Amino acid sequence: MAVIGFDGNRNQVSDKSDQAGKDLDFEIDNNYPKIVAVGDIACNDTKATATCFQSETANLAKSLNPDAVLVLGDLQYEEGELTNFQKYYDPTWGALKSITYPAVGNHEYGRTENAPGYFDYFNGVGILDGPAGKRGEGYYSFDQGNWHIVAINSNCQFINCSKGSKQLLWLQDDLAKTEKSCILAYWHSPRFSSGLHGDDLEMEAIWQTLAQYGADLVLSGHDHHYERFAKQNGIRQFIAGTGGRSLYQIKELEPNSEIVNALTYGVLELTLKENSYDFRFLPVEGQTFKDSGSANCNTK
Repeated sequence: MAVIGFDGNRNQVSDKSDQAGKDLDFEIDNNYPKIVAVGDIACNDTKATATCFQSETANLAKSLNPDAVLVLGDLQYEEGELTNFQKYYDPTWGALKSITYPAVGNHEYGRTENAPGYFDYFNGVGILDGPAGKRGEGYYSFDQGNWHIVAINSNCQFINCSKGSKQLLWLQDDLAKTEKSCILAYWHSPRFSSGLHGDDLEMEAIWQTLAQYGADLVLSGHDHHYERFAKQNGIRQFIAGTGGRSLYQIKELEPNSEIVNALTYGVLELTLKENSYDFRFLPVEGQTFKDSGSANCNTK
């Protein structure tokens, strides 16, 4: 039995699926878009004694030569100030900024209600719209190959996530318009999690809307571990809060969790094929845990 993490009582937690924790032997197909995703990345310390791994995860991501990078929130600790983005995040993950599609986390809001440093860094100082979406919103969508990709703002205390909210109405309209066969959504705080923060019930209306339109994948961070779930309402969820800031304990294993690892920094790589996807979790140099597999998109 491979030990992949610990619960809140320091009990060993192991995988629950036949393929979990294995690096399956499939060939990476470079004819399709390749995505790298991870969250919870940069701390404000570059000293030799620092325990942050943002440089290592950035180097790993760059080595994969992705077409797009989805950063899953909490990109710059502790409060997402522009000066800290420029001093710590930018020298590492900034090398991928031109292909980065960010989602905003709770640490980007810090003590504010509008995440100014985050929007200033990705959109430009004072610019109202750009790669991070509109200020005051932080949600947007784009396409990669035959996939429609949606960035959601899960900071529901600032941007309403409930039924009838502006964000949810926008999401319904956005999903109704897409002609792509596969749908991926991503945001910071996971709907389901075996980690320290647990399930985010405020994301239920967003989750159910995605299920209604046949979404295939949801990616999140917030809890600092890697986790893969079996399909729930037709959607498979990944947590990749392993971008470098720190790692958390596993609190309580979720019933539909297939694999969870709380000991490894790394990134999630997705190859977005015409009607399917390949996934790989890859560790930073010196660590060994891997996970990989393939699945078809839902039939629309």
